[in-house]
Amino acid sequence: MTVLHLISLPLDIQTFRRWSAQRNLSGDEGAALHHLLCESFGKSALQPFRLMVAPGAASATLYAYTNADRASLVQTAQETGMPDALAVCDPTRLAVKAMPPSWTKDRRLAFDLRVRPVKRLMRPAGVFPKGAEVDAFLLEALRRHPDGPSSEDKIDRETVYRNWLAERFGDAAEVMESRIVRLERSTVSRNGKRCEGPDVTFHGEIVIRDSKAFADRLVRGVGRHTAYGYGMLLLRPRGK
Repeated sequence: MTVLHLISLPLDIQTFRRWSAQRNLSGDEGAALHHLLCESFGKSALQPFRLMVAPGAASATLYAYTNADRASLVQTAQETGMPDALAVCDPTRLAVKAMPPSWTKDRRLAFDLRVRPVKRLMRPAGVFPKGAEVDAFLLEALRRHPDGPSSEDKIDRETVYRNWLAERFGDAAEVMESRIVRLERSTVSRNGKRCEGPDVTFHGEIVIRDSKAFADRLVRGVGRHTAYGYGMLLLRPRGK
């Protein structure tokens, strides 16, 4: 049976920024980390991932889920990694733990999650063409008021994003509590295109409803852009 691991890896912020600038990736942290991890440990080896940086700190910690063990990750990095990349993410500093082989139904856990609450259009909507990636809040506004905004119906952005989150968990878990602790808009580069959208961090609590589906959600991440620093479900004890 494949074992899911959680890794942590310290990164020096200034060294990482210099590396990103040399690769012309300094405008998109998620894309820079994506390239760094793929080049060092193999394509898709460490994802979803999340970079945690304390305000004003000189170093950060990258967390990620992986099906690889520590020995194979270190071996890949040492055999194929470029020296400048490994100066940013020293594989010998990897810390790894095995995640539980199964999850208890109705277990309640706290979570920390950074996401981009967007939707890919299956058909045109307003000014947006089929295939466009659109802020879930804007889509809800278009759905309710296709002819323009209404002063009588105020749409709450946080409620829309919380509903989006609940939909993304599906049958895996029920969201019992969720609150937005950070909300901003950011621009990312994907496949040569730049797209602007919401960047949201949730804290809350979930109850596991389907053990297998929940394990799959950890592996696949929540929402889109899971290969670029979004969607990693970090679990916490309740009350933390």
